[in-house]
Amino acid sequence: MATIKLSDKLISEARHYADVFNRSLPTQIERWSRIGKISEENSDLPYNFIKDILLAQKEVCDKQLIPYEFDNMR
Repeated sequence: MATIKLSDKLISEARHYADVFNRSLPTQIERWSRIGKISEENSDLPYNFIKDILLAQKEVCDKQLIPYEFDNMR
C-alpha cells in the first residue's frame, strides 16, 4: 500500500461513482486504474469488451461457470 496525492476533482468524481455503484472510494479508483491500464495495453478493445472480460475473470475465480454443452451434430 502507498499513499498518493490525487486531485480534489478526481476524488469528488470517484466518490460520486462509488456511491452510485455501491463501492468504496479506494475500490472505485482501483477499478478506474485497472480499466485504464487494460485500455492502454489493448487500445483496440472497446470498453464493454474489457468490462465483460473482467466479469468473466471474476466468475472463474468465484467458480460461477456453467459448462457449455455442444449439440450432437450428426
